[in-house]
Amino acid sequence: MTEALLQRAALSFEANQLAAAEAQCRQLLRLQPGHLHALGLLGAILHAQERYPEAEAVFADLTRRMPREGAHWMNLGTARRGAGKYEEALHAYMRAAELGCTDADFYFNVGLTHLDRRDYESARVVLKKALDLAPGDALIRSEYIKACYESMQTEEALAAVQGWTDFSQLSPHQLADLGQRLTNLGDTARAERVIGQLAVSELDVHATLTLAQIMERTNRLAEAQRLMERLASHPGAASLGMELLMTQGRIAQRAGDHEQAIQLFRRALEGVTQFHDRHFALFSLARSLDAVKRYDEAFTALTEAHASQVAHLDLTAPTAVARGTPTWEITKWSCDPADIAQWDTTDAPSLEESPVFVVAFPRSGTTLLEQTLDAHPLLKSMDEQPIVQAALDDMLAEGVSYPEQLGKLSSGQLQAIRARYFERAATRIEFAAGQRVVDKNPLNMLRLPVIKRLFPNAPILLAIRHPCDVVLSCFMQHFRAPHFVLLCSDLQTLADGYRRSFDFWYQQSALLSPNVLEVRYENFVADFERGVREIAEFLRLPWHDGMLAPAEHARAKGYISTPSYSQVVQPVNQKAVGRWRAYERHLAPVIPQLRTYLQRWDYSDR
Repeated sequence: MTEALLQRAALSFEANQLAAAEAQCRQLLRLQPGHLHALGLLGAILHAQERYPEAEAVFADLTRRMPREGAHWMNLGTARRGAGKYEEALHAYMRAAELGCTDADFYFNVGLTHLDRRDYESARVVLKKALDLAPGDALIRSEYIKACYESMQTEEALAAVQGWTDFSQLSPHQLADLGQRLTNLGDTARAERVIGQLAVSELDVHATLTLAQIMERTNRLAEAQRLMERLASHPGAASLGMELLMTQGRIAQRAGDHEQAIQLFRRALEGVTQFHDRHFALFSLARSLDAVKRYDEAFTALTEAHASQVAHLDLTAPTAVARGTPTWEITKWSCDPADIAQWDTTDAPSLEESPVFVVAFPRSGTTLLEQTLDAHPLLKSMDEQPIVQAALDDMLAEGVSYPEQLGKLSSGQLQAIRARYFERAATRIEFAAGQRVVDKNPLNMLRLPVIKRLFPNAPILLAIRHPCDVVLSCFMQHFRAPHFVLLCSDLQTLADGYRRSFDFWYQQSALLSPNVLEVRYENFVADFERGVREIAEFLRLPWHDGMLAPAEHARAKGYISTPSYSQVVQPVNQKAVGRWRAYERHLAPVIPQLRTYLQRWDYSDR
């Protein structure tokens, strides 16, 4: 009789008839309390119903009865993970590993535990083991990509995406999450395929919300609004909590309804139980408070946002926090004039054969420049990519000391490094015949020796903006990169980083004489056509009217990787000029650090 009951319970469980399966298991256990298979099945049934504490009790009992059975320890770990007991879950998984659990499912569950506790680096390492064992498992691949993205290992995430076309194993909710990550990674073609698959699926509330977030992030606001209206009438919408409020707030913000956005962000904050999570709402709240001229409130929100983000970083990237505030180490080294004299540039690419580099301190108007250039049919931008840094790594791999020994690089070595530069660019964008690369990565200003050695004739656009506006704008941004999060965490550190960056730029420029056009933001937006024509002439480009409509170009492009994605789709305007004046008393302590550049660019009276 007990075996028949067990078989019926197993069949009910497979048919997802969980209540019946539980009743049959419990009936069997009343007849035979220590039946091991029934206990294991009961634990699985309770886990499937998300009754994690009860499942934990069952699996804990099984580990006492059979302490040498690794599967029971693994199941105990998974139940504890569901209950939010992450450290205890890891202890159970450790015991399972000691007993021989090393399959893909084991590593997957350990990786999910690390994701839940936001140790993204550990999750990435463990999920890679799971993926190596089960490369065809779509859910493992999707969660591995998430771990790579969250730990800022973008190249590794993109490598895991390459060649992946079959998403049929994923549920709509999982598809939506994947689509969002692919969008954030800039793999828009694959993201569109995932989103297209979602469009023909029956979506739950979580998938609908994620799809709305994707639409907002890619500037498809009408579609985002329609999805949010659909959610508003759904009985399950309340389960979305803070995420629903945050998305409603962002869409209200994009529509210019900042009072409504403020209410939504404040309601979202009421539901945040951990201080390290408050920054997700606080940065957005500050943006709307600024828009309605409640400047002191905005600054208070920003101050708390940075403290919260550093606390979050301490959880997700403790090594970065342990290293402390960025020292801008790269600015401490200089090219050697005697070495520069040895540089042979006879076979270097011409200006027209070289990339166009757009550099600056972040938040100086580089995204507007990038979209203006990308609108020209002979130019192709690849968003912000670290391929100049990769070229620097290639130089170091040749055994030279950077930057004082770049003259030791031979013509053949330089040609090989240039070839790899363009190969990396080609993985990000598709070139048409005759198109030139636009390499916009603001802090490549700190890698001027690399640019000048590799592409000595390359045109460089240096974006200049009022230093106080730049520092304020950086302070208001919700950056992801750990080193920049720490740099922007307080105004003194941020202003010091700004000064060091330009000190380095002008010191090296005096030695290297780069081909530079300084583009002053205030003048550029005040007389846009004149500024664009000056740039076209500098780049030796035939005129193209498309360059005068960067907002339309950006909207057509969809995904813009930088934090200013919502601003660059607006017509060129002067709204951001002099914004710092509203925060002058907060910025007053750091203005002396910026004095050199206020005077150099004649901003002293502005």
